[in-house]
Amino acid sequence: MITPGIAYFVFGLTLVILFGIIIAFYYSRERHKKVEDPKFKMLKDDE
Repeated sequence: MITPGIAYFVFGLTLVILFGIIIAFYYSRERHKKVEDPKFKMLKDDE
C-alpha cells in the first residue's frame, strides 16, 4: 500500500509538472505571435 507521504509527493510533483507545462504553453513565442499578429495587421490595414 502507498504511504501518505509518497502519495502527497507524487500528487505535488504532478501539479508542479502540470503548472510548468501550462506556463510554458502560455508564454511560448508561437502563441504570442499567433495572438498578437492579427492586432498589428488590423492597424496596418487602416493606413
